[in-house]
Amino acid sequence: VFGKDINLILVLNNLSSDRKSVRVDMSASTILYTRRAVAEILKAATSVELGPKQGKHIRVKIPYTHYGKYLTTDKRIQVTALCEVMRTHGLKLLVEKTIILEDTNIIIKLPRRVVVNRAVSLEISYANPLPEPVSRCVLLVTLMNQQVKINLAPLAPRERSKIYFEFTPRRAGPLQLQVDFSCDKFSHVKGFVTIAVAPA
Repeated sequence: VFGKDINLILVLNNLSSDRKSVRVDMSASTILYTRRAVAEILKAATSVELGPKQGKHIRVKIPYTHYGKYLTTDKRIQVTALCEVMRTHGLKLLVEKTIILEDTNIIIKLPRRVVVNRAVSLEISYANPLPEPVSRCVLLVTLMNQQVKINLAPLAPRERSKIYFEFTPRRAGPLQLQVDFSCDKFSHVKGFVTIAVAPA
């Protein structure tokens, strides 16, 4: 989840009946959705001895403090592990994984029944998932082809807050509400709901 440390496990299995020495070079970078690297956030190397038919786990931790300021709005991190089996004329295996960090910041609560031409109050809750305070918080609410910009108070580390948003639907049928939350440390955290508007 965005704002928390990332914990990964690399599993190495020796399927042969011979003992193996494996050198593992690991790296991680923040990337764009096009897979273009933005910044390297991890570089580590280790060696592992594997007995016949033995498996081992290598734990890797990427703290938020290493990736936070280099993350783009795509919230993607590419992790690679180059595993080289020693004394086998350069037998190598490359393992790659793309991590897309999830947002759990926006929660939109609707009343049980929404009726045309009757005022509705929604609860929009938003959060700072980071271990540091954020400021210049802005909520952009898009509904019925209109955008409303709401300036919010700063949030303490891990703080959650909420506002109430009132509107009156003008026609029956499905209505989409989109919320976009930004601040000085991250931007474009989105949430949306489809509201079923009943006839009067």
